[in-house]
Amino acid sequence: MVAGAALALQRNPALRFDLVGDEAAIGAELTAHPSLATACKVIHAPDVVSGEDRPAQALRRAKTTSMGIAIARVKEGAADAAVSGGNTGALMAMSKLALRTMSGIDRPALAALLPTLGNNDVIMLDLGANTECEAKNLVEFAIMGAAYARSVIGVEVPRVSLLNIGTEELKGTDELRVAAAELRAANHLHMRFDGFIEANRIESGEADVVVTDGFSGNIALKSIEGTARFITDLLQRAFTSSLRSKAGFLLSRPAFALLKVHLDPNNHNGAVFLGLNGIVVKSHGGANVSGVGNAIEVASKLVSNDVTRRITEDLDQIRGHRASDTVAAGSVA
Repeated sequence: MVAGAALALQRNPALRFDLVGDEAAIGAELTAHPSLATACKVIHAPDVVSGEDRPAQALRRAKTTSMGIAIARVKEGAADAAVSGGNTGALMAMSKLALRTMSGIDRPALAALLPTLGNNDVIMLDLGANTECEAKNLVEFAIMGAAYARSVIGVEVPRVSLLNIGTEELKGTDELRVAAAELRAANHLHMRFDGFIEANRIESGEADVVVTDGFSGNIALKSIEGTARFITDLLQRAFTSSLRSKAGFLLSRPAFALLKVHLDPNNHNGAVFLGLNGIVVKSHGGANVSGVGNAIEVASKLVSNDVTRRITEDLDQIRGHRASDTVAAGSVA
């Protein structure tokens, strides 16, 4: 985490850091990063949230753990964003309790970047924060995901799709169909709703934002990650199976290296809890230095592009649109 912060500082010298944790351990790491040492403040935390801690256990120790103190810095306005590689459930519970959800948002969502065959990564949400969702939750996720896309991947009018078992309008659950109808009518928003998308097209580059409930999203994400590892391991096994295949590997090494970079989750690290009154980014627990640096860069972009304001403006528009529809329906009646 310290080395990742040092890398992020090299990329963006304007950044400043609060490093929260064991003061002695952080100090020892900082000796290898003198530039970071002059751009950070070390805040001692006597306790830590473990990977085995349940959210309720972590909440009881929020004031003494590094995770809880880091989130509290955001709540107090002392920091613009928090980045953690710790327990996801605990991070979500602490963030939601401390920062609260934005006005007009029922539930926050976990969003992440995934590689595609197109020119941009795709943003997918929810990835596990909400296993069951109503239509209005999916609409809110679409609004938050579009604001994220404009802030992080620089797409001014993001293409938004709902994950479904088919692309036909009659496919899927009632919640999906109702959400789709509302998004089709919301042509006043800074997005382009392209209807439904199937799981095998998520990484085709056809969409900038893919919206789903947390149950389906988490399964899809784990399937994508597993398939990426499967392909990488299968190619490695194939290229080492014989002398001829080893020779073939030497010839194709540049292409294989490019594939490995594209599939490396560290190059897309940094999931975001959208819908909170503050920015919290979840770094993968197994991320390397580059991965942590990328997660910090995501947090920095969300701050500099004021993603919370963008979400609020779009939510105000959708609420105004719903109110107009209600008045119109009453007039007709």
